[in-house]
Amino acid sequence: MSLVCPARRQVLLGLSGVAVASMFSTPAQASRSTQGFRELSFYNRHTGEREQGQFWAEGEYNQETLSLFSKVLRDHRQNQSAPMDKRLYEFVYNLQQTIGNTDEVHVISGYRSPVTNNMLASKSNGVAKKSYHMKGMAMDLAIPGVELKTLRDAARSLELGGVGYYPRSGFIHVDCGPVRSW
Repeated sequence: MSLVCPARRQVLLGLSGVAVASMFSTPAQASRSTQGFRELSFYNRHTGEREQGQFWAEGEYNQETLSLFSKVLRDHRQNQSAPMDKRLYEFVYNLQQTIGNTDEVHVISGYRSPVTNNMLASKSNGVAKKSYHMKGMAMDLAIPGVELKTLRDAARSLELGGVGYYPRSGFIHVDCGPVRSW
């Protein structure tokens, strides 16, 4: 059995599909646009490497740029890279858009090999044994000149995944797993 509100049906039937879609748009729907471009710039604090580029343009991901980003976000301890989840780049891009910042993102940790993750987990309770870093789905980051609280609050507001706050270590964690925060 379903309940139908006749008044709501009349309103919805009277609106065009575009108006209805715009009423209910979300950041995830907005990211499906096929126009424009998205650019990021990364600096790896451990290796000193930098990379920037348009990772998405006119509805297509730029595989060359994504590969360059994966190299900068590699596990520097094992010198291993892995393809990073595209949603992670979208998260970071949307985070920068939310705070009105296009400065270089400082990467503390991107991909982590199981060897590195196990080593870090054995030394700290703050490292998950099944970390999203090992799946290429997480990044620990900071943006010089932007308060960590501002980054944390903006990342949480997006509701695109997990957000961790590490003020003593000077970074936030973002991942494209379930929405949660700590």
